[in-house]
Amino acid sequence: MHISKDLYAHSLTLLTDLYQITMAYAYWKNGNAEKEAIFHGYFRKNPFNGGFTICAGLEYVLDYLNNFTFDDSDLEYLSSLKDNDNQPLFEEGFIDYLRQLDFQLSIDAVEEGTLLFPSEPFIRVRGPLLQCQLIETAILNIINFQTLITTKAARLKIAAKDDVLLEFGLRRAQGIDGSIGATRAAYIGGFDATSNVLAAKLLKIPVKGTHAHSWIMSYDDELKAFKAYAEAMPTNCIFLVDTYNTLEGVKKAIETGKELREKGHEMIGVRLDSGDLAYLSIEARKLLDNAGFEKASIVASNDLDEYLINSLKIEQGAKISVWGVGTKLVTAYDQPALGGVYKLGAIKNDNGDWEYKVKLSEQINKISNPGFLQVRRMKHKDGKYLADMLYNENTPLEKNSVMIDPNNSFRTKSINCDENSFDLLVPIFENGKLVYTSPTLHEIQCKTLKELTLIDNSIKRFYNPHEYPVGLEKSLHMMKLDIINQIKM
Repeated sequence: MHISKDLYAHSLTLLTDLYQITMAYAYWKNGNAEKEAIFHGYFRKNPFNGGFTICAGLEYVLDYLNNFTFDDSDLEYLSSLKDNDNQPLFEEGFIDYLRQLDFQLSIDAVEEGTLLFPSEPFIRVRGPLLQCQLIETAILNIINFQTLITTKAARLKIAAKDDVLLEFGLRRAQGIDGSIGATRAAYIGGFDATSNVLAAKLLKIPVKGTHAHSWIMSYDDELKAFKAYAEAMPTNCIFLVDTYNTLEGVKKAIETGKELREKGHEMIGVRLDSGDLAYLSIEARKLLDNAGFEKASIVASNDLDEYLINSLKIEQGAKISVWGVGTKLVTAYDQPALGGVYKLGAIKNDNGDWEYKVKLSEQINKISNPGFLQVRRMKHKDGKYLADMLYNENTPLEKNSVMIDPNNSFRTKSINCDENSFDLLVPIFENGKLVYTSPTLHEIQCKTLKELTLIDNSIKRFYNPHEYPVGLEKSLHMMKLDIINQIKM
């Protein structure tokens, strides 16, 4: 069996946890499948101990939802499942219900490339309870991963500033889908190109690469290897110089570069993949400049992350202008998961009235927020972001509002919801129909880079970042407290 071929030949509707389907079955069985409900997807903590998050993955969610249907093979498989008594797990009536399922959800979401902070919904799902439940796992799978990698990429962009960033993570990525999703997310976060040829083709983004140590080692002499590569690829020469002795390798690259120049071509640069990158880049720069190759780039790779890049640039004076980042980007090396969750905010009772719901916990940050939530972002007059406030759309929002920190009710902030404010969640699906047009990947990347200029540098720093103000509108906060008190009675 060819797994990849078989996987992509079918729908992705069963990309879910079994308990989503067993709950859907129970909703159908007890007559609650069509009850209207509201769910919110959000995360509780910024990744990487940082001060911000960049939302990503929405386009993949749109594709998944726009093709949400149980095909014959899905239903055949579900019919084959057995319970603990070796009887069919699902009744045929439920299978028929799924066969005729008409996607009816209304979904609002935060656009890709948007700054987001803990407790703020990145998606709001409204519609039949059964349908809301079925899509949870796939949404979290997509958005958790791409948001995580995009945020990591944005942090790397902050460290690298105007230098070129290349995504080199394919061979260390988490499988085929993980590699392509990571490449996409890295580009949204500010990377310039990828070494992943398939991803570059599918995503229509730049592809870049040099050569490996094996090229050098396949010749009995390093200089011969450089010259042979230059003969084969005269307009694409970045020489990997650390196979034997790095600085001697740079000298041989220079010799090859001079021969290229005589033939009307120019050496693009050299690449360092090991050793003391600061020292070696400084010495390589001297050699290149003295030989007349002032424009030749110095490319660095070797387990780079934002902390090392920042140290090399700021503290160590490295002369590197192109950074190839792989493992620690595409695997989110220092935090392997975002931890986004999906919680019920409200459900309509038999009388047609909304009943707001709260999930309790002994940890304050794990207590969910009730309502039909929206996020209002306030701006300073200079356009910089001031604060975000969660509010219940079923309650009129006053122009002059007070927001309360969900984790510390003693922290309050007066907010003016005037023309310098806007809502983050925008319509994506209305009653099952797609109403949103995705921007291009380049446009999303531009949005990310613009967003990063709209928050204070203290929020973007890597150590002990300042906390961006996020709170609940006062009446929402009071409603939440009332619900908690009622539950505890």
